[in-house]
Amino acid sequence: MARESANRLQCTNYQPNAPKASVNYDNAGVLGITVASKKTIIGQGSSGVIKGKGLRIVSGANNIIIQNIKITQLNPHYVWGGDAITLDGADMVWIDHVTTSQIGRQHIVLGNNASNRVTISNNEIDGSSSWSATCDGHHYWAMYFTGSNDMVTLKGNYIHHTSGRSPKVAGNTLLHAVNNYWYANSGHAFEVGTGASIVAEGNAFQNVVSPIDPGTSGGQIFTAPSTSANAACSASLGRACQMNAFGSSGAFNSMGSTGFLSNFKGKNIASAAAASGVVASVTKNAGFGKI
Repeated sequence: MARESANRLQCTNYQPNAPKASVNYDNAGVLGITVASKKTIIGQGSSGVIKGKGLRIVSGANNIIIQNIKITQLNPHYVWGGDAITLDGADMVWIDHVTTSQIGRQHIVLGNNASNRVTISNNEIDGSSSWSATCDGHHYWAMYFTGSNDMVTLKGNYIHHTSGRSPKVAGNTLLHAVNNYWYANSGHAFEVGTGASIVAEGNAFQNVVSPIDPGTSGGQIFTAPSTSANAACSASLGRACQMNAFGSSGAFNSMGSTGFLSNFKGKNIASAAAASGVVASVTKNAGFGKI
């Protein structure tokens, strides 16, 4: 354990110059375990639980599989307490059937360097927390995709009890978000920053206040709004896009023209099922211990 002086975060009447307080935290959680190239980390049954430490895939690493593990208890009291999975300049990474919970900072984060061919599939991002930045039991810093020219597929994930940045996308990132289930988000799901190019199709949103943060701009997202509009995907994705589904959720409006869809042309595009079956499929299959 380590101790240091830190500004106290109060849920009400927060003041930047508030008195300082001594806090206890687990120093191990601040920086993840380094994962080198050509490595596979697979949990067996329900035994693959990592407590108090995340994973860090650094620049130049490639050909990595992380599957069927749970990462939890990374200083959940503190926003700087550690990230569950960090990528920075990696290539050919598959994160599958992983559950992250009780994370201090970010569940999955891509750093400043370009990470190519990253697939994040069938995971559970559990934002339930007693120490949330929004003081409502919902974690804010869920996924952060802002690297330079990242290329990410986000498919079949269960992202719940978050309040923002689920994910934040910027930095010329190319993101295909397909057949995911967002549930109980008290703020926003997507934060679409400068440079983002996103196709979001066949997803389900339930009790999500704002599928897109209304305060962000500079990026582009196609939200598959109608059968006629979705035909625009055919030239670049090789098929029409699937409409998204909503229940007690806010509006999900596209940003930018459809011209940016050409950025997806020639890429290995994930298949997409109809959104009507996403909730049942994702809740049954996503997360640790479900393979």
